[in-house]
Amino acid sequence: MMFSATTHLARFAATKPSPAHAAAAAASLARTLATVVPSTPVTPTKASKSPAALALQVAANAPAKPAASLVPTPLTPLSLGARSSTAASPSFRVTPTPETAVPAELKLQSGHVFTGQCYGAPRSIGGEVVFTTALVGYPESLTDPSYAGQILVLTQPLAGNYGVPAPTYDLDSGLPQRFESDRIWARAVVVADYTWQFSHREAVMSLGAWCRAQGVPILSGIDTRELVQVLRNHGSTLGTVAVGGQEQVAFDNPNATTNLVASVSTKSPVVYGRGRNHKVAVVDFGAKYNILRALLAPGDVEVTLLPHDFPLHEVYQQFDGIFLSNGPGDPMQQTASVAALRKVFAAEAAVPAHAKVPVMGICMGNQIMGLAAGMSTYKLKYGNRGHNQPCLDLTKPVPTCVITSQNHGYALDDNPATMPDGWMTYYRNANDGSNEGIMGGGGKWRAVQFHPEAAGGPSDTMHLFDAFDKDVRAYHELRTAAKGAKKEKVGTSASVHDVFAGYLKERASGMTLSSSA
Repeated sequence: MMFSATTHLARFAATKPSPAHAAAAAASLARTLATVVPSTPVTPTKASKSPAALALQVAANAPAKPAASLVPTPLTPLSLGARSSTAASPSFRVTPTPETAVPAELKLQSGHVFTGQCYGAPRSIGGEVVFTTALVGYPESLTDPSYAGQILVLTQPLAGNYGVPAPTYDLDSGLPQRFESDRIWARAVVVADYTWQFSHREAVMSLGAWCRAQGVPILSGIDTRELVQVLRNHGSTLGTVAVGGQEQVAFDNPNATTNLVASVSTKSPVVYGRGRNHKVAVVDFGAKYNILRALLAPGDVEVTLLPHDFPLHEVYQQFDGIFLSNGPGDPMQQTASVAALRKVFAAEAAVPAHAKVPVMGICMGNQIMGLAAGMSTYKLKYGNRGHNQPCLDLTKPVPTCVITSQNHGYALDDNPATMPDGWMTYYRNANDGSNEGIMGGGGKWRAVQFHPEAAGGPSDTMHLFDAFDKDVRAYHELRTAAKGAKKEKVGTSASVHDVFAGYLKERASGMTLSSSA
């Protein structure tokens, strides 16, 4: 796919922090999902308070602050745990419509064959077969870009019973309130028992209808207990969903044939909360929307989403913090991202620890940070995917355990014998001993392999966003003071807009990015 510099520059320049822009963004996103249920009204709404926030408000007997307030509010684990907006309940009930299935098979490269029925889209497709132990949250999981290229097996035996919620949006950010991206990224879903008979006050469609509209098959009637045993014994393997009467598709290794990160990353910078005081750059390897919600939650943070291979080292001095997002695939493919971050680390090497630019990473971001520091990565046998992974915080005198949400198939090699100087293991998985986080830069550069933003899953580690936000504010004060003394380095680098123009020229000169997921 070739890039048009004019098109992308126009898109970047058009990003304004006005109510009109927010409404337009929400309407654009709404159209993406509105095709699923054409008869369902799709109305962007203001984010409502969570039950936890309402409880605090009642206890204090004080009125709630506006959700879009630009005044920073005190950050607490409880307030951050409520970052994901609660969608307004529809004023109607949708009656489920019976769905029919066609015979289908799941064929593994190992030779195992599992027979079932296909709901959703009757489509044969191949991908990497992985499993998640999450009990709830299939709307969030299926829209998680980290599942791009994968056939997702649900160990929870029942799926579809609570349907799919309405695509409502927050007017301040334009982000959907119940999904982690604009579309389903998993190539197929495998479950023991799918039901179209959903029942939930917020449901407006069945899981099957949603998947059918987006070309995603649901394979039901599979003995997922046996299937997961195969995956645990043989490791994650390639597979195909073969729908009866259709031509057999070839096994496809998305980690080798596709730059999955390039397929899910933004193609141009996108600004959320433009004009706010504190500036954070998010390198988009496939960022979940709840990461953006968490960063925007304080109310006075401007977030700029950058393409995965953007020359970060040329613009990082304009920001108060850098965030490296989650994403799919093999981190070793992201050579441009690693090289750019390595240049940032080199430029900051001589800066005192308290004055270094804060950097935080999640999932793929942990691996990119490790590679930039000089570590290596390897593929896990079957990965860690679910909402119940225990991790130990090794920075405590007595390591404390937290329960985390995870979705990754690769890990950092944090062997102490090869650990680069100035770096240490931050968290470790209590089940398999794999790396779950690293720390460097005197504590200002931190990354975790798990997902503190959850969506879905536990919010035990939401405090990590508190810590990053604290660092961002401290760094902002240093920059402001230095600028006042005319010693500040900000402004010596080119603007994001100018660098983006050069970035597009490089792409137009012959470089292409795969968009297949």
